[in-house]
Formats: sequence, structure tokens, C-alpha cells
Amino acid sequence: MQLFTVHAGFFKLDGGAMFGVVPKSIWNKINPADENNMCSWAMRCLLVQDGNRNILIDNGIGNKQDEKFFSYYYLHGNETLDGSLKKIGLSRNDITDVVLTHLHFDHCGGSIEKTNDGKFVPAFPNARYWSNEEHWNWAVNPNAREKASFLKENIIPIQESGQLNFLKKGENLTEHLSFEWVYGHTEAMMLPKLKYKGKTLLFMADLVPSSGHVPLPYVMAYDMRPLQTLSEKEKILSQLADEEGILFFEHDPQTECATIERTEKGFRVKDKFMLSEL
Repeated sequence: MQLFTVHAGFFKLDGGAMFGVVPKSIWNKINPADENNMCSWAMRCLLVQDGNRNILIDNGIGNKQDEKFFSYYYLHGNETLDGSLKKIGLSRNDITDVVLTHLHFDHCGGSIEKTNDGKFVPAFPNARYWSNEEHWNWAVNPNAREKASFLKENIIPIQESGQLNFLKKGENLTEHLSFEWVYGHTEAMMLPKLKYKGKTLLFMADLVPSSGHVPLPYVMAYDMRPLQTLSEKEKILSQLADEEGILFFEHDPQTECATIERTEKGFRVKDKFMLSEL
């Protein structure tokens, strides 16, 4: 099995929303905001080559939305999903499985593309798309607070294509790829968990979106159930600290991976490194 970082570009989100109750005087040192209080964030995906399967975990914001939509999120940088796949020697046609941790637009927007005649079709024509029934039902019937994050054009065409598959709790995708299910950020988000080179590597998605979010109180204002996020973080970070496991950050603008440790002040980052350094 081989793992590769796949970059899908950078975007901006409000710093206060990303750090919740943490004061700007503190979080601004972690990820400095621009004049509009916006911070830059990565859309870092993961490619798992396991046997004859090319498994892509999340796929960024995509490129099919209109100019008004993108004006809210300030896409920037030279990294693209297609460019990252090309560096590995792959194209979208080579992807056999697309794992969607959850269906917020910055995680699944690249799942669907818009054709010249205005149709929405799967961007990975030969792939099976993986979600779970709990989260799917939550996303297609969204609450008012989360509705803006679940865009129908990112979601419904997957089902209409016949390429949608559901994982059940406790079910693995491959021998090496299992999942942790969490409910604080959104209903039934799935965190891919891999055994790699004798280590446990956990794709943190939006449970711990960056290395700056490792301390327990650093919970996003976007989370539906922040106290549950707090509990889930404590449990999962405890396991990773005990196992010297690796955290793979989807949104950290600089840090790809880290290990953590317990200190008198709680969980802290121990070592930072690139996935390729493992």
C-alpha cells in the first residue's frame, strides 16, 4: 500500500468561525487573518493505492460553482486536483473509489463536474463513491443552519449516476482502511483510518482540521454539536497519543502530518512532517 498527498487548492474562511470561542488575539498567531478576517486553508486530500485500487479521500471544492459563490471563498494558489493526480501518474479515470468523509462543499465539491451542456456528471466516471446512509439522509434533508454547506448539485448527481455506495458502521473498505465515526461536526462524519508502515494514520477531516486545532477547546463554530466534538476529540486524541499515531490534516495550510503528546496543558503537537517523510 502507498499513500500520496493530493492537493485540491486553497480557500479562505472566517478565522473566528474556524476557531470558535478562542479569541482572535490567540488564533491570529496560529493562522494570521487578512484585512477581512479571513484565513487561508488547504483542501488536502489523500490518495490510497491498495492493490489494484486507487482510493481518493475527499476531493475539495470543485470548479463548477458560479463566480458569486467562489467570491465568498477566495480560491487561490496553483495546486489543483488534476495536477496533483498527474504528479502521481494518474488521472480521474484511474480512481476506483472516492471516499467522502462528509458532504460539505469543500470536501465533496470535486465529486461532480458540469458539462458544456449544463449537465452534472460524476468527475470520476469509473469510481464507486462511498458515504453512509445516516450522513446522506442528513445532507439531503439539511437543517437551516447547515443548509448552505450541503449543495444539491454536489450530492444528488452521485446518487442519480448509480455510483453511490453506503458503508455501515464497523465496515472496512479494504483490509488496511477502516473508519472512525464522529457526530459533533456533522451527522456521522467518517474519518479514514489506515495502518501504514507500522503506524496508525488518521485522516482528521473536520474533527481536527489543522494542527492549530489540536488543543481540546479549539472547536469550530461550524460544528453542529460542539460539546460532542469536544468529547470525540478527547477520546480520539488520547488513542493517537498512546499509539504515537499520525494525524493527517485536511485543512492546515502548511502542516500535512503530526504526532501529538499530552502535556500539563493538554494535548499538543509533538512533531510535524510531510507524508512523504514517513
